[in-house]
Amino acid sequence: MDIIIISLISYLMGSIPFGFILTKIFLKKDIREIGSGNIGATNALRTGNKVLGYSTLILDILKAIIPVLYIKFYFSEFIYISSLCVFLGHVFPIWLKFHGGKGVATYVGILFVIDIYLGLLFTFVWFFIFIISKFSSLSSLIGSISIPIYFLFLSQFNDVLFFSIMFVLIFFTHRENIKRLKNKEETKTKIY
Repeated sequence: MDIIIISLISYLMGSIPFGFILTKIFLKKDIREIGSGNIGATNALRTGNKVLGYSTLILDILKAIIPVLYIKFYFSEFIYISSLCVFLGHVFPIWLKFHGGKGVATYVGILFVIDIYLGLLFTFVWFFIFIISKFSSLSSLIGSISIPIYFLFLSQFNDVLFFSIMFVLIFFTHRENIKRLKNKEETKTKIY
């Protein structure tokens, strides 16, 4: 019974579409009709409102941190299930007919809760690739693959499996970005 409740609450927390809510409240617009149509922080930045973009980023990270941190302390054996459900909630939110974000900010929140060093590793790799390329999507993809590679070097194969699944999901959510990167049509991102 615990696993069902944990999965459901984690999914519902993850499915709160902060980018959609904030643009509706403060800009009176639908974020799905702006830029890439995505509800995440990168597209929220494309509204031209940096406060709204960074607020979306922070809230998307927090919506992962809150439930996963609770599970870490009280039901630690379910931390990967909670993490996966929070992520799936963001990518497939029930409130928006299962059309959500790409999951990167939510994934960052998950990483920092599971192990702060994982969050720092992802953040370092993301910024390093972003400084070189200026592509948020490429930075996210390489940052995501760095985590299972890290566990592969440590020979922690259960962790390799979980984080490989997370990478595959992030790869899936970025499939259009990958096509644009391949065709040299991807838009560079300004984060400042």
